[in-house]
Amino acid sequence: MASRIPSIRRVAQRAGVSTATVSNVLTGSRPVTPALAARVQAAVSELGYIADGGASRLRSRRSAVIGMLVPDIGNPFFANLAAAVEVLARRDRFDLLLASSGEDPAEQCDRMRALRAWRPAGLIVVPCDDAMTAGQLARDAGVPMVAVDRVPATGGAWAEAWGIDVVAVDNDLASRQVARHLFDLGHRRLLVLASQLAIGNVVERCAGIQAEAAARGPGVSVEILEAGFGLAASRAALGRRLSAPLLPTALFTLNGLATLAALEALTAQGLAVPEDIALVGFDDPAWMAVVSPPISAVRQPLAQMADVAWSRLRARIAGEGGPAQQIRLACSFEIRASSGPGRAMAADVAA
Repeated sequence: MASRIPSIRRVAQRAGVSTATVSNVLTGSRPVTPALAARVQAAVSELGYIADGGASRLRSRRSAVIGMLVPDIGNPFFANLAAAVEVLARRDRFDLLLASSGEDPAEQCDRMRALRAWRPAGLIVVPCDDAMTAGQLARDAGVPMVAVDRVPATGGAWAEAWGIDVVAVDNDLASRQVARHLFDLGHRRLLVLASQLAIGNVVERCAGIQAEAAARGPGVSVEILEAGFGLAASRAALGRRLSAPLLPTALFTLNGLATLAALEALTAQGLAVPEDIALVGFDDPAWMAVVSPPISAVRQPLAQMADVAWSRLRARIAGEGGPAQQIRLACSFEIRASSGPGRAMAADVAA
């Protein structure tokens, strides 16, 4: 059965030009007069022609594909990060292939193999585990790679050994700012809702909080609650903790989904923010500024993260050598009504 997909030869016949002219118009590889370009574009539109990108890359012996691997595409932070990278890739005439590891190291390796099969020019990866075993697959294939957001808690061993640039935020400083804000208000019992303590950026955030608490002396306590990944897991773990005696006076959630889970768990327990428990989140999706009360949050520079990661990857693709770079970006802290003093804190002060 003959293919119904129009060929480049049919486009050339319709436009009355050579196939080389059609190719030059579509790829921009060589200049074409405006009149000829208009005829080609009109023929493309009339016939519904779609260029075969894979065949074009094979003919040119180069790849215009970038792979991106994230832990969970359902997480708004990772989805928005991928969208920002895609805009930059398209600007530079690269296509983006996106895959999700589902926060599973084995799946991370499987998805890395699938991306590698496309022979991408480079990879941007948000690791789902500290070992980042999938990075070995990229290194063995000789594919330039940049790691984003999640840093190795082991001090950057794999990043340095494999020559992988890392772009992340200053988690320690951002978390210290939150802890300082809450302790300055008079909060003395802080609960931290974390996903998994084996992840580098979570380790750094907890370390910043604990360092600030230690500087305040024995009157301040920090409790770390490891809830696992996803909305349901965070909601269930926090619900169990809120059913126990001696509630915290403040809650710090270490990602956007955990903040949403916290609001659901607090509501289920009949606890008000900030009257019963103050709330601060790490990540600042748009909804946090419009709920009542608005949620105080650490805002990560997502657009800047995407831009720096893309710049580093383009440089490595172009052949830049040198040691691996670890780039840290500053966050901002948006203070809103949810982190104010409440009844529980007032009771502590009175006691």
